Amino acid sequence: MSSSFDPAKRYTKSTLPTKICATCGRPFAYRKKWRACWDEVKYCGEKCQRNRPKP
Repeated sequence: MSSSFDPAKRYTKSTLPTKICATCGRPFAYRKKWRACWDEVKYCGEKCQRNRPKP
């Protein structure tokens, strides 16, 4: 699993970088809207971000 995105490389859907969601624990893949902040993304979607565990 890759946690960094290199814009110089071309990716296909099957080779996109993935991460594990901090809330639900499921894997999720890189999305175009996360291009600028992929290293900071922790949650697979808005629902998991709203329901994140309290510290």
